[in-house]
Amino acid sequence: MSTRARATAAEIVLPCLDLEPAVDFFTERLGFGLDMIMPADDPAVAVLSGHGVRIRLDRDGVGDPGMLLLSGEGFAAEQLTAPNGTRIHLLDAAAPLVVPDSPPIFELSRPDGSAGGVGRAGMYYRDLLPARQGGRFIASHILIPEGGPVPDYVHHHRIRFQMIYCAAGWVRVVYEDQGQPFVLEAGDCVLQPPNIRHRVLESSANLEVIEIGSPAEHETGIDRVLSLPTPDVRPERCFSGQRFVLHRAATASWQPWRIAGFECRDTGIGAATEGLAGARVVRPGGPAARGTAVSGPAADGSAAPELASHNGELQFWYILAGTATLSIEGRTDEPLSKGVAVAVPPGMSHRLTGPSGDLELLEVTLPALLEESPDEAQQAAAKGGPCRS
Repeated sequence: MSTRARATAAEIVLPCLDLEPAVDFFTERLGFGLDMIMPADDPAVAVLSGHGVRIRLDRDGVGDPGMLLLSGEGFAAEQLTAPNGTRIHLLDAAAPLVVPDSPPIFELSRPDGSAGGVGRAGMYYRDLLPARQGGRFIASHILIPEGGPVPDYVHHHRIRFQMIYCAAGWVRVVYEDQGQPFVLEAGDCVLQPPNIRHRVLESSANLEVIEIGSPAEHETGIDRVLSLPTPDVRPERCFSGQRFVLHRAATASWQPWRIAGFECRDTGIGAATEGLAGARVVRPGGPAARGTAVSGPAADGSAAPELASHNGELQFWYILAGTATLSIEGRTDEPLSKGVAVAVPPGMSHRLTGPSGDLELLEVTLPALLEESPDEAQQAAAKGGPCRS
């Protein structure tokens, strides 16, 4: 194509031996409009457009009649076949997000020295949950080796839950209705509510972030219209029942964790998701949060408590620094060190032992509070106030 040439239209060519019934089907059944037909005395070609697609039905066309996906509000999932053989799949655009109904499983992954595979915008992705909990969750270690501008674009994710934790380096990002671009530094994190528009602008060399989301496979939509930053600043805005969260490590306060001898800084994600999910950074120190340790020993060297379990959907740990040992009933002890990720399913008796003084781990749980009563969980979720659209 010449450098001066510029495309002005694009068409999908579908073979069609009998034009009249096919045109009737596409216009009357599917809502396309007829733009052109030729020749008048013996029609062999018809061009139709609608729903963002332009189709050319050609009597002399060759090849497979193809498949067309049509989505819209109120559509019942249905499969049709046009008179020319084109397969039509009707999808409900407003259908609820599907999360696979898979039972939680034990997963543990260790860094293998590789950067991972190249994913979106040239970022390197390493899967922290290789089995992805049967499709319910994805956890990724994302690396950008070379600093500078990131070839990203305004996009959004159709998800149930997603958060980003900056483990090393820094990254400059911008989010819909959250003001000017800002820098995430090591220890900071954000909650990305469903479908919030955002963009990665630039990063330091060797940026490392941990991303956890549900479901594992989800749509990433590209927004070619919206410009960021948006003129309005609405930190209280609700996106499908969740509010944006920016957690700063430098100004965070530490409080007792649910396990004796540890303390944590909570990210506020539990309140912003109304109890759906929670995230916190944990280190040795502080008295027991509520008297009795739940799933680990005292970090101060006192006797380890009995093995215990949780009843939540997800308990995910990622070791940010230091070492410890994960003891699981009926299994060999697992040494934990920087870069190790582990998901412990509900009902599996376990405890955390022998933490080094510099241990830090990122914990992500669904729901936000694993052991609290329903009343306590509701009170914790209410701390963030109502979520307003």
